[in-house]
Amino acid sequence: MNIDALKQQLMDRFGLDEAAATQAIEMVLGFVKEKLPENLQGTVDAISKGDTPDLGGVVDGLKGFFQ
Repeated sequence: MNIDALKQQLMDRFGLDEAAATQAIEMVLGFVKEKLPENLQGTVDAISKGDTPDLGGVVDGLKGFFQ
C-alpha cells in the first residue's frame, strides 16, 4: 500500500479531509521514526515517498525490536 492509498482509506473510513489524513500519516511516521535507530530513519522516509529501498539485513536486525 502506498501513502496515497493509505490517505484515501483514512478519508473513506474515518471521514477525514485530505489535510487531516495527511497530518495523521505524518504523525504516525514521525512516531515510528523516533522509535527506530537513527540509521534506519531514512528508510521510513524513502518508503513513505514510494521508494523501495534495499533493506539487506535490516529486516533480520529488527526481528527482536518489535517483540
